Amino acid sequence: MRALRLHADRDLRLDEVPPPPPPGEGEVQIAIRAVALNHIDVWGWRGMAFARRTLPLTVGAEAMGEVVALGPGAGEALPLGQRVVPYGGMTCGRCRPCREGRDNLCEEIAGIRGFHLGGFAAERVNIPARLLIPVPEGVPDEAAACTGITFATVQHMLFDNARLEPGETILVHAAGSGIGTAAVRMAKAIGCTVIGTAGGPAKAERARALGCDHVVDYVAERFEGVVRRLTGKRGVDVVFEHVGPATWAGSLLSLRMGGRLVTCGSTSGVSAETNLMMLFQRQLRLTGSFGSAIRNSAEALAKMAAGILPVVDTVLPLERFGEGLARLEAREVFGKIVVRL
Repeated sequence: MRALRLHADRDLRLDEVPPPPPPGEGEVQIAIRAVALNHIDVWGWRGMAFARRTLPLTVGAEAMGEVVALGPGAGEALPLGQRVVPYGGMTCGRCRPCREGRDNLCEEIAGIRGFHLGGFAAERVNIPARLLIPVPEGVPDEAAACTGITFATVQHMLFDNARLEPGETILVHAAGSGIGTAAVRMAKAIGCTVIGTAGGPAKAERARALGCDHVVDYVAERFEGVVRRLTGKRGVDVVFEHVGPATWAGSLLSLRMGGRLVTCGSTSGVSAETNLMMLFQRQLRLTGSFGSAIRNSAEALAKMAAGILPVVDTVLPLERFGEGLARLEAREVFGKIVVRL
């Protein structure tokens, strides 16, 4: 079968490899239909996967597929032909967080597929049945492929952690990114006022068309000043942060008294100064959010079935996966890049 494998930093090859064996106890074999690209793929491609990986490594951390074989003990919950989304974290399923449905806090996680372990950019993959989420009828393959990291991460950030409520005002950074576009659509769906940031007039215009009530071109303006003006110096209820040092100080200044900031990334660096006087005097709440629980994927798919779909920038064949990574690295994308197998 074909598998896209990383042999060295920035060295991706479409290899012919043996197919996986028949699924083992509790496993399901799925035929991968589509893979969505994320910054975690870019990090791995650059060689930023830290330890715990052996090359060559099959890439792809977010995908959807179809059940083609059931191993012993896999049960009948996932019939042959069922479309599914795989959970990318190889969790133990035994520790207390796993038992309580807090899978992203697994105490014995083996790694993340496509980053530490073999990923989903292959024609067939075996995976434990407990890590598969059924795709509802009517959700397109390309949309479903954006569930495991993109939509589930945003679902966890906005509603488990930030506790976003209808009618609140939220600042969404990089509103044209994969998670940014998802955050805009989820927030607008519950009646929030959305202020988005975007780099350059073209992306700003697309962010307005997406549904942002206000858009700040961060290349031309300081977003925190615009936010304070738009909110009558009150500030926003929630900041959706994933940029890091480049926006951190302004994000804190953009919050109202008692406001909540939730962050899942730091694409501009890993360290930022925090004004502690502002933090405690304004009673701000800062929450780190990483990944999602399995139930968040089910919640995200239910939203897709209700019409809240990912923004798909481009669909590419597997052979052009590297082109997609380069565009993502250069930020030449609005929404998601999806690769079809």
